[in-house]
Amino acid sequence: MNTKITNFTFDKKNLNLAEEIIKKYPPHGKRSAILPLLDLAQRQNGGWLPVPAIEYVANMLEMPYIRAYEVATFYTMFNLKQVGKYHIQVCTTTPCWLRGSDDIMKICEKKLGVKLKETTEDQKFTLSEIECLGACVNAPVVQINDDYYEDLTQEKMEKIIDKLQND
Repeated sequence: MNTKITNFTFDKKNLNLAEEIIKKYPPHGKRSAILPLLDLAQRQNGGWLPVPAIEYVANMLEMPYIRAYEVATFYTMFNLKQVGKYHIQVCTTTPCWLRGSDDIMKICEKKLGVKLKETTEDQKFTLSEIECLGACVNAPVVQINDDYYEDLTQEKMEKIIDKLQND
């Protein structure tokens, strides 16, 4: 796991995409592109944002690093530490908790052999807790990378993990 990233730049494809994103905002408001550019940097970097990536985006948007850092630390969609190939995020807010998110978390810990906020030795899975995913009617809900899994039971979650382990 290489957590000591000392340099970051967008690759050619993402640089072009970043420039297109920035053009959507008026010149005096290009800082508004901070969310999509941090997301783009995180995707290019394997699912997490090292400090040099945040600095790069801040410079690109001509804003102080601390402002970009504040955004990156405020939103749970940004990971400031390296995550596994599959980032399993279990919603534990009230509706999900009432419908069994604690059981979902327990089965994840058991199947993966890790605790909350840990990554498996093979770097394949990271287990996290997340605030409301906005799918309360289908609780309990888990987000794995960009996909939502709703109306979960321990058995359904086990099958999902088994499928991902065999990927």
